[in-house]
Amino acid sequence: MLNYARQTLKRVPSFQELLQGAMGSAKEEISVDVLVIGAGPTGLGAAKRLNQINGPSWLIVDANETPGGLASTDTTPEGFLYDVGGHVIFSHYKYFDDCIDEALPNDDDWFTHERVSYVRCKGLWVPYPFQNNISMLPKDDQAKCLDGMIDAALEARVANTKPQDFDQWILRTMGSGIADLFMRPYNYKVWAVPTTKMQCAWLGERVAAPDVKKVLFNVIHNKTAGNWGPNNIFRFPARDGTGGIWIAVAKTLPEKKTRFGDHGKVTKVDAKGKSVTLGDGTVVKYNKLVNTMAVDSLVRLMGDKELTDLSKGLFYSTTHVIGVGIRGERPERIGDKCWLYFPEDDCPFYRATIFSNYSPYNQPQKDEKLATQQLADGSKPKSNEPKEGPYWSIMLEVSESSMKPVDVKNILKDSIQGLVNTEMLKPGDEIVSTYHRAFDHGYPTPSLEREGVLTKLLPALQDQDIWSRGRFGSWRYEVGNQDHSFMLGVEAVDNIVNGAVELTLNYPDFVNGRRNTERRLIDGAQAFAQKIVD
Repeated sequence: MLNYARQTLKRVPSFQELLQGAMGSAKEEISVDVLVIGAGPTGLGAAKRLNQINGPSWLIVDANETPGGLASTDTTPEGFLYDVGGHVIFSHYKYFDDCIDEALPNDDDWFTHERVSYVRCKGLWVPYPFQNNISMLPKDDQAKCLDGMIDAALEARVANTKPQDFDQWILRTMGSGIADLFMRPYNYKVWAVPTTKMQCAWLGERVAAPDVKKVLFNVIHNKTAGNWGPNNIFRFPARDGTGGIWIAVAKTLPEKKTRFGDHGKVTKVDAKGKSVTLGDGTVVKYNKLVNTMAVDSLVRLMGDKELTDLSKGLFYSTTHVIGVGIRGERPERIGDKCWLYFPEDDCPFYRATIFSNYSPYNQPQKDEKLATQQLADGSKPKSNEPKEGPYWSIMLEVSESSMKPVDVKNILKDSIQGLVNTEMLKPGDEIVSTYHRAFDHGYPTPSLEREGVLTKLLPALQDQDIWSRGRFGSWRYEVGNQDHSFMLGVEAVDNIVNGAVELTLNYPDFVNGRRNTERRLIDGAQAFAQKIVD
């Protein structure tokens, strides 16, 4: 625990230090109780809690001018917005809700949507989750899937061991029919590793296990099942994309305790000396460090060979985000769809999000005049003269790893062709804007080796007063959504200050299976004091 109620004695500088200062060669030195590296959701969660507690001195640093990390938003020159992958707001925590509602408090700051999601399979749109809706498939495929599900249910009754990997879990839960038609090819496209190389402890609420009786009922009666999962109702910010949330949250923090941009870039971490060197030469002394950068990058900056070698057992995939802006009314075939899954090899992307459906401000307004860059079939338009809209947009995600290479040079062209192949676009559709950005650390893979690494790496860092948390800071995808990531930072601070248990990091199934209301942005005592003042 951190004893922040202490007095700091000021040392009298030496003559040599005074001389260096006069010559302008001395670097600034800052001392804080808690240093937070990274201004994504986890880092901002930590800073928000530190600011609320108002005890330990603290500072948050980030190499980017704009906070948000992997929950940021880019805008194309034509005015189309794209998030870093598919992000929506649904929450397991009241504290998280309090903080984003404080940052964006007005009703018109948000849109609320009901998830409309499908899987593209055999030229059909099968409602999500696929395994509960095989009633939409051709009869032969229905029969294969049901046959596999029945075999799996019978085998599960007599199994006396747990599945050893994700592939075994799929076979035992859903059977070979669904495994071959959807689960194996789709998950390879997402994770960029075969399902045989992934563990299954991470699954929790992430994957729906089918109810064989309900599936059979739906097949016989030609019905569908929907609304599974925690994100069947979600919120999205009206303006500025997902990144706008975190910019707004950062604005609720004292500016003097933030350093964003080149002068906030971490270039060295001295764990023994408890100091961090920033891009402009500033040295920040700390007592406790909350790190939210990728933990493999952290240990390299520490120069710790043993931990660096250990971190090489962690696997991740790169995420390519592709955006396509189209002129015209949103087609009826697209309708109110939110995000869509693509297990087949007729397109490079595994997911498409109709980003224009989330907010009318995610694309230029109708009266904005834009030139047509190309048609969807790759041909040149007859005229380059700018014309008015309306406009709509699609955001695509493609994974890449050493086990799943990608033709990066042609990824945009191949993705647009994939949209035509899957009937998302027609060959003559006018494309007025394109976007492509690769995020090196996209998905932290729940590989078979992961826990063996993390159970050594994270405690070794904590023994050096470093709490490494976040999507890649603690490398646990099952608690990698925005609400989880934010609370990983909040709970790290509570652990530092008063020794509280970090439930999100250590008990993912527990926090995902309940509504967590113990923390509030304004607790009972603060609310009582506020009423007295008012």
